[in-house]
Amino acid sequence: MAKTSDSDAAAKRVLLVDDDAEIIESLRLALESNGYEVLVARDGNQGLALTERENPQLVILDMMMPKRSGFLVLEKLRRTSEDPPRVIMITANEGSRHKAYAEMLGVDDYLRKPFPMDRLIDSVKRLIG
Repeated sequence: MAKTSDSDAAAKRVLLVDDDAEIIESLRLALESNGYEVLVARDGNQGLALTERENPQLVILDMMMPKRSGFLVLEKLRRTSEDPPRVIMITANEGSRHKAYAEMLGVDDYLRKPFPMDRLIDSVKRLIG
């Protein structure tokens, strides 16, 4: 019997796309302890492939990554998916131009590293429950 993502009690699925192992580990622990199912991609291309295959409700996306930047991933998600996941972009970049560009591309939230973990969890809860 096929599962439906809306009606079953399955954990909400979050995809972390970041090339920093420490950040991935701390985010994964925080999200899992809040009941989310966590998938991990180490670069933008892998992030796109996993999004297509696993259909996460939310993507937490680092801006600066090898192979394909967070901007390119966000742009492709918004352009090619009829029901794109919500996206939180995280970055160590200080520039406000980047934030404006991310917002133009349709990012749902934008956090500058380092950020308090509860700020991220609040955003995740607000976006996907």
